[in-house]
Amino acid sequence: MKNILAILGCAFALGACVTAENKTDYTAYVNPFIGTGGHGHTFPGAIVPHGMIQPSPDTRIDGWDACSGYHYSDSMLNGFTQTHLSGTGCADYGDFLLMPTCGNQIIDNQIDTVQNRPFASSFSHADETAMPGYYSTFLKRYGIKAEVTATERAALYRFTYTKGKDAGLILDLDYSIQNQTNLDMEIEVLGDSAVRAYKMTKYWAFDQQLSMYAQFSKPFTCKIINDTIIDSNGHDFVRCKALLRFSDIADNEELFVKVGVSAVDWDGAEKNVRSEISSWDFDKIRNAAHDKWNNYLSTIEIEADDDADKTIFYTAMYHAAISPNLFMDVDGRYLGMDRKTHQGNPDKPVYTVFSLWDTHRALHPLLTIIDPKLNNDFINSLLLKHEEGGLLPMWELAGNYTATMTGYHAVSLMADAVTKGLADFDVNKALKAGLRTSVCDTTGIATPELVKVALMPKSKEYKNSLGFIPWDKEYESVAKGLEYAYDDWCISQLANAAGDSVTAEGYKIKGLAYKQYFDPATRFMRGKDESGRWHEPFSPRSSNHREDDYCEGTAWQWTWFVPHDVDGLIDLMGGRDKFAEKLDSLFTADSALEGELVSADISGLIGQYAHGNEPSHHIIHLYNYAGRPWQTQELVDKVLKEQYRNDIDGLSGNEDCGQMSAWYILNALGFYQVCPGKPVYSIGRPWFPKALIHLANGSSIFIEVKNFSKENKYIKSVKLNGKQLTEPFFNHSDIQNGAVFEYEMTSIRPQIQ
Repeated sequence: MKNILAILGCAFALGACVTAENKTDYTAYVNPFIGTGGHGHTFPGAIVPHGMIQPSPDTRIDGWDACSGYHYSDSMLNGFTQTHLSGTGCADYGDFLLMPTCGNQIIDNQIDTVQNRPFASSFSHADETAMPGYYSTFLKRYGIKAEVTATERAALYRFTYTKGKDAGLILDLDYSIQNQTNLDMEIEVLGDSAVRAYKMTKYWAFDQQLSMYAQFSKPFTCKIINDTIIDSNGHDFVRCKALLRFSDIADNEELFVKVGVSAVDWDGAEKNVRSEISSWDFDKIRNAAHDKWNNYLSTIEIEADDDADKTIFYTAMYHAAISPNLFMDVDGRYLGMDRKTHQGNPDKPVYTVFSLWDTHRALHPLLTIIDPKLNNDFINSLLLKHEEGGLLPMWELAGNYTATMTGYHAVSLMADAVTKGLADFDVNKALKAGLRTSVCDTTGIATPELVKVALMPKSKEYKNSLGFIPWDKEYESVAKGLEYAYDDWCISQLANAAGDSVTAEGYKIKGLAYKQYFDPATRFMRGKDESGRWHEPFSPRSSNHREDDYCEGTAWQWTWFVPHDVDGLIDLMGGRDKFAEKLDSLFTADSALEGELVSADISGLIGQYAHGNEPSHHIIHLYNYAGRPWQTQELVDKVLKEQYRNDIDGLSGNEDCGQMSAWYILNALGFYQVCPGKPVYSIGRPWFPKALIHLANGSSIFIEVKNFSKENKYIKSVKLNGKQLTEPFFNHSDIQNGAVFEYEMTSIRPQIQ
């Protein structure tokens, strides 16, 4: 198999045989500005895959579209902060803002506009460059070219002062995205060429502490501002800034700044810098970052006639490798969920930023194919957080339980790894952690009381005692109930792997609780009260964000969330034909929404299907289960064509830490996993004539599409390893040691038999 794949891989013309003499630069196809407009909430800064630090420009402070600190529609830049979230729907971070200046350093009238600091500079996108591991722009107000590159834990800035007189730099600690509550701030000057700082903020992460160390290539003088002013709203505002001046910078001379961060302490931040950036050689660090990205991006090679398609694909690969983020210092120390410093093993890294409600659906299944070791590292991080904090995280951020979103989807990652034979973690510990998370028990959790209540909602108690969650007792009762049923089924898979047949059977039965919410009269999943009466009035297109029976969606979108028992859902609907008819109505219904506060997350609508938010992501592939694979192919084709673009507004919803992009990657390759925990892939519509996936074990998956064109969206036949597939599904075991796919496409739509 390996020899065949090697021959096939070299055969197609996309530089597939990567050699030292002719190495394809995949980073050239990445556009970090995709998603920085609209509501994608991405940022364009300089990063390396899964790095601890994310140095990037900040253009705005307030509002939903400030979640990453940057929005392409802006023309003013506040400076560069060292931490950012990619594509989230909630904001945090934006720590340790650096702003190079020339001339007066204006800091008074601190809150002079909603979005910008008094020292902000105008900039033009015409002067802006972003590529993996590098960002630059020109600050018009000061005449400074600003550039930044990064390692895993440190950043290196290069500021070119076109007019060196009165050169300076502002380090702003009180700045943060969405004006978070600063609990503590401290700056210490170290001689005339370094500073270190510490801050503690309270926001989405209730206890987000971070230290930094910055070393400068030129000596400076420094003035510390540490006072309290009254902001424009009449509130006290504590300022903490360092105003630096450089006396010996000439016109067009460069100033370099090394910056390291650590969630442990500022000694850790300094060690991180000194270990990873030993010189002022900016281009060396930039080239190393480039190579890290190129090595990762070359994991999947595609052939495409249209460069825009390559850009969309490799940008999706890029976005899928931003988070989770490294959370361990170079010496192995890290901040635990118990808010204590722990000494870990650098060979067993700890990570943060787990957007599991989103990423369990496609990002982690993608990793089981291209990097199962990294996926196991993520799972082991989650299990470690359970041990230290008392509970598996739901949405973990900077060592904090945030209690954001619903479900307990860490068990999905574990079940998927177990059923694919990839688990490199203690399955018994995983089962124990899953069981702990599935019950309502707030004892022993290292988090504030208010967070505990959200982490352990009464809905878990109701689902275990009543078998369902009453709508009049808990918001989002239907969404929670459906997700709990799936997660409990995942726990049954862990129990099977651990040899606990009694628990496996009990949680398999709990996985059938989705049936409690199905109303046969309307054929929707609906809320019911404690007495079992359906919630009235009812409209399947109604949304009242986070205060109705659903979560960031409507009955139209949530009715289909039974990934672990699609056949059971088909039976509830009345059989395959009626199931398919109901699916048809989803995609052809009027897209109008109604309600007091319609969720902004319901976007990317095709009828009432909402591709811009995660609950819909598996639905297109349900036509395969109904025996109508051509409709899956039609809709995959439509989404790939219309909802992913090489454009600043190129995403139909929040990027959500790689989930939107992972959906694209898998579907562009021609398949998708409907149910993580079942090692089965559903075939869609391949988007490229040829693709080569390099597996970690040295094997490859080769995909060749005959009669390929954008018009030929229907599959005439599929061969897997030379054998004709009779159904639009295959197993993980079919590809884990390498595989050859041969698709034949047609423009002719099959007729319903």
